[in-house]
Amino acid sequence: MVLVMMCAIGRASAQQPPIGIDGGGPDPATVRVRIGPVWMNPRLELKNIGVDTNVFDEPDDQNPKRDFTTTISPNLDIWVGIGRTWLQTTIREDIVWYQTYASERSANETYALSWRVPLNRVSFRIAPSFETTRERPGYEIDARARHTQWGGEAQVEVRALSKTTFGLATAYKNIAFDDSATFLGVSLSDQLNRTEASMGVTVKHELTPLTTIAASARRERDRFERASLRDSDSTEVDMNVTFDPHALLKGGAGVGYRDFQPVDRSLPAYTGLTATGDLTYTLLGSTRFQVQFRRDVSYSYDINEPYYLENGITGTVAQQIFGPFDALVRAGIATLAYRDRTGVAIAAPDRVDDIRTFGGGAGYHIGSSGTRLGLNVEHATRSSALAERRYSGLRYGASVTYDF
Repeated sequence: MVLVMMCAIGRASAQQPPIGIDGGGPDPATVRVRIGPVWMNPRLELKNIGVDTNVFDEPDDQNPKRDFTTTISPNLDIWVGIGRTWLQTTIREDIVWYQTYASERSANETYALSWRVPLNRVSFRIAPSFETTRERPGYEIDARARHTQWGGEAQVEVRALSKTTFGLATAYKNIAFDDSATFLGVSLSDQLNRTEASMGVTVKHELTPLTTIAASARRERDRFERASLRDSDSTEVDMNVTFDPHALLKGGAGVGYRDFQPVDRSLPAYTGLTATGDLTYTLLGSTRFQVQFRRDVSYSYDINEPYYLENGITGTVAQQIFGPFDALVRAGIATLAYRDRTGVAIAAPDRVDDIRTFGGGAGYHIGSSGTRLGLNVEHATRSSALAERRYSGLRYGASVTYDF
C-alpha cells in the first residue's frame, strides 16, 4: 500500500478525485490536515471518565461491583487521492482503564482499509480489516473476552446503464476468541471460533447524485472450528438505500429476508425478515436526529440455545442550545429471542431477554478548535426469565473530544 501511495502521489497531486457515493472522498470542509494528496483527520477522545456502578453486569442481589473508569481513544482517518479514486484508511485504539479491577483493563485496536477503483464502466473495491478487542461482543456475553476478527470484502461492478450497475461481491471473516476466554463456565473459543464467508450479486441504481438504491442476493456459509454442530448455511435477499455523507439525510437502511438453515437438523431454522439501518438527519442546522436499528440472527455462547433473533433500535436527539452549548438524549431497546435445541432440557424454554437503555448529556464546544467537553449519564437494565441474567447499572462521568 505504501509503495502504491508513493508512486501515485506525484501524478495525483494536481488532481482531486470525485467526492460522493462513487468517489468515496471526504467532505473537504471537515478535513483538518492536508499534505498534498494526503488528507487526514486525527482525533483524541477521552470517554467514560467517571463511575461504572456495575462493572460485571451482575444481578442486584449479588452485590454489583463499582469502579472508576476511563477510555482513551486516539484515532486517525487518512484519505489519499490517487488518480480518480480515494484510498481510505482508519486506525483506532481504545485504551480502557479501571482503577480497582485490573482484569477489565485492555487495549483494543482496529485497522480498516477501503479502496474503490473506477475504470470507465468497470469498478473494483477492496476493503480488508483487522480488529483485536476485549469489548463485549454483544448484548448477551457480559465478559470482556479477548477476541480477534480479520477479513475483508471485495466487489466488482459493471455500469450497464448510465445510472445502473450490476456487481459481484464476496466477503470473509475469521472470528477467534482466546483459549482462556470463558463466560459462565463456557469456553468461548470452543463454542464461537468460526469463519463466515459469503458471495452474492447486486443491482444498484442511482436515483440522485446523493441517493442510491440497491437489491442483492447472497449465499452465506458459517463454519465453526470446534463446534461443528453450529455450522449453518443462509440465503438472503434484501433491498437497501444509501445516502451520501454530504446529503442532508445521511447513512443507509435496508430490509431483507433470510433463510437460515443449520446443518444439524436438531437445531431450529429461521426464515423471516431482517433489517439494518443507521440514519442521521439534521433539522435547521441545530437539531440532529439519529436512529439505528437491527434485526437478524446472532450466535449464542450456549450450545443448547445456539442462536437468538435480535431486534433492537436506538434513537438519539441532539440539540444545539445556544452558543457553544449542546444537549442530547438517547434511548434504546433490544430483545433477544432464543431458539432452543431439540431434545435437550432447557431451563427457560423460548426465553426472551429484554435490554433497555436511556441516558443523556450536555456539552460545551471550545472555540473553533474542535474540542468538546461533555457530561454524560446512561442507565441500562436487562430482564430475563433466568435470575442470573438480570442486571441494572448506571454509568456517569465526563468526556473530552479533541480534533487536531
